[in-house]
Amino acid sequence: MTTAYLRPVVGALSSVLAACLLLMYLSAPPASAAPAARIAVIGDSYTTGSNMGGQGARSWTAIAWQILAIQGLAVAPDIAAEGGAGYGVPGNHGSVFGELTARAVHPDDDLVVFFGSRNDQPVDPQDLTVRAHDAFALARKTAPHARLLVIGPPWPTPDVPPVVLAIRDVLAAQAAAAGATFYDPLVARWFFDTPNLIGSDGVHPTDAGHVYLAYRIAPLIAAQLTPRGAV
Repeated sequence: MTTAYLRPVVGALSSVLAACLLLMYLSAPPASAAPAARIAVIGDSYTTGSNMGGQGARSWTAIAWQILAIQGLAVAPDIAAEGGAGYGVPGNHGSVFGELTARAVHPDDDLVVFFGSRNDQPVDPQDLTVRAHDAFALARKTAPHARLLVIGPPWPTPDVPPVVLAIRDVLAAQAAAAGATFYDPLVARWFFDTPNLIGSDGVHPTDAGHVYLAYRIAPLIAAQLTPRGAV
């Protein structure tokens, strides 16, 4: 058999082999995706949404999950929130944050997020200290491997009442005691310079306000889902 005769044969075999490899590549199952991070969220009407905006798919939570998904972070959330609720004040369905924690947090959670609450203004600071401590302790006990992210109460204007500052201080102290990450929307001036993002009631965010919240809270959640020591 001559070399000239072998060339077309080898060429044909190479083409067939290349086609087979391409077919194998295209038909191979995709690499399995990373498991979704389990997240529990406890909050008030800033999380549930209100008649001012942020209900259903327009809530900050729903939008934040989309933002995280674009970044390759899939989440499996459990949300327990009630309008009017706080650590020491029952919401419109009768639950305080501790009870909402028991409802939302599961043993395999990766992250527990507490958000709020301005609704605790009538609560005695000592009682608030105990209630916050107990809520964080319950989250720790229920989900021992989860990180805790505590976001303090926002306020729609720069003239924050002293009682809300006191709530912030209690939550910051109890978050530190629980080994949680505390984030202060008051220091970050959330909503201070964007009054158009608050509804006509002067309290609750509009749909645009929930987009605003989502783009601020999603990075806080992403930072907690990043493995410690990762670059």
